[in-house]
Amino acid sequence: MEEINELIRRYGLEEDGEHVIIPIGGNKRCFILKRRYIRIVYSETHYVDYPLTEVIEAIIKYPGLALSEALYLLHREMDAQKPEGSEDKKDNSEGSKH
Repeated sequence: MEEINELIRRYGLEEDGEHVIIPIGGNKRCFILKRRYIRIVYSETHYVDYPLTEVIEAIIKYPGLALSEALYLLHREMDAQKPEGSEDKKDNSEGSKH
C-alpha cells in the first residue's frame, strides 16, 4: 500500500478510511476503494484485475474517459515504454462468473 500512499502524496489526492478520492474536474470527484486490485469485467468469461496504482494513474491521465478506456490507453503507453519480454497484468478468461 506504500505505492498508493506515494501516488496520493505525488498528486495531492484526498483519502478517507476506505477510499482514494481523485478530483476529475469542477466539483466532481472519483472515489476508488483502497484495494490492491480492481477487477474490470469485460464479459461473463473475461475479466482483468488491475493494480490500484494503475487505476489511479489512468483516472488522473484520462479523467474524461470510461475507466476501461483509460486503462487501455495507459497500458498502450506502458507497452510502448516497456522492454521486450516483460510480463503484463493478470488477465483471466474463464467459463464461469466470479
